[in-house]
Amino acid sequence: MERGPKSSKRPRITDGPASANARSGVPNGPMHARPLIALLDGRDCSVEMPILKDIATVAFCDAQSTTEIHEKVLNEAVGALMWHTITLTREDLEKFKALRIIVRIGSGVDNIDIKAAGELGVAVCNVPGFGVEEVADTTLSLILNLYRRSHWLANEVAAGKKINGPEQVRDAAKGCARIRGDTLGIIGLGRIGSAVALRAKVFGFNVIFHDPYIPDGIEKSLGLTRVYSLQELLFQSDCVSLHCTLNEQNHHMIHDFTIKQMRPGAFLVNTARGGLIDETALAAALKDGRIRAAALDVNENEPYTTQTSPLRESPNLMCTPHAAWFSEQSYQELREMAAAEVRRGITGRIPDNLRNCVNKEFLHSPGMRASMNGPSMSAAAAAALASHFPMHGGGGLPLPVVPILPHPAGMTSPAVAAAAAASLAAAAAAQQQALHNSSSNNNNNNHNSSSRDKDNDSD
Repeated sequence: MERGPKSSKRPRITDGPASANARSGVPNGPMHARPLIALLDGRDCSVEMPILKDIATVAFCDAQSTTEIHEKVLNEAVGALMWHTITLTREDLEKFKALRIIVRIGSGVDNIDIKAAGELGVAVCNVPGFGVEEVADTTLSLILNLYRRSHWLANEVAAGKKINGPEQVRDAAKGCARIRGDTLGIIGLGRIGSAVALRAKVFGFNVIFHDPYIPDGIEKSLGLTRVYSLQELLFQSDCVSLHCTLNEQNHHMIHDFTIKQMRPGAFLVNTARGGLIDETALAAALKDGRIRAAALDVNENEPYTTQTSPLRESPNLMCTPHAAWFSEQSYQELREMAAAEVRRGITGRIPDNLRNCVNKEFLHSPGMRASMNGPSMSAAAAAALASHFPMHGGGGLPLPVVPILPHPAGMTSPAVAAAAAASLAAAAAAQQQALHNSSSNNNNNNHNSSSRDKDNDSD
């Protein structure tokens, strides 16, 4: 039965007593005393709350797209947390009126237009250090299953098939291979790729890798062999494992042509991103045996369904539901790290205080500052700004917490515009006076050191 489009969901405020201070969305009314942070595509905020409740009001949306996010969040949310089940395009990002930081609860940011976000003045962060051990362990588990066919043998036993004697074992375990001496080719030697390489060496693999983005010498410190082209890696590898991010350049890097460059009968493992593989080409390669078997924890369209996937009738394929990262420990750590990054964005400078901002190069585009402090800011905004967003060095107004709600017609009245202009002028004058006073004090304190500073500048 088809489901109709979901109506806009009202966000659930989850920080208990603090929610009593949250005032209703009155057009052009006072701002919240506390910034609003929204979990866009989930419901459970139990881990994030202890980290954020003293500085922010937290709401969850449980949305699959921005059309399901309530207008209150679109108008007032300063920070957003999100998993990988929602996508934010430029059009989606433009719906948020006060957003200043997005933290992806995970490492991949291919579901966010980070360039558009930067141009709109929104910092995008991720959590790259989580789940390294879990994904590396899962990758080795999948590789071992391909070599030893444990998954398929267990399924045959579960199906009631009786396997007795060497001939029946040989038939059931056809395709099993010895690991020692085989070559494992790793594409992308980041945190996870390195962890996989170190584990694979213990099992007897000769490990080679291709990664054009890391400096020379890494291979010597890890005892690996580096190859300088994808073609060379595919040609040499008995098993290929993908550990790179997904971008426009490497989308479908495994396709018809690159599969033909692989050794006949090679294995393929992907615990990175589904879009790295052309699944139609992989399905054809599995059917004709050019790829002996494949193990995928990620798919181009998730969740993976056998009814619609090009891989639905592929033999020797093992799929898991994008769960390589998960353990109880990594799940807790991931959410704590994401919440801590949002906290740094709320209480500190953006992007200076952020540990993992992925779009810094886009955050200083022309006109961004004006859009941050446009005429829609109310007089109440000026009072709240300084307490939540410290001044950036070099002057300028701080980032706003929550802008006022627009009129239903989307226009600001002349009276409100005049009040906003007056508040901006007053804030700018106060800031200029503070800078002048600070400069006078610094001149008095540093008068005796001026000659030494000039000498240092000339060194």
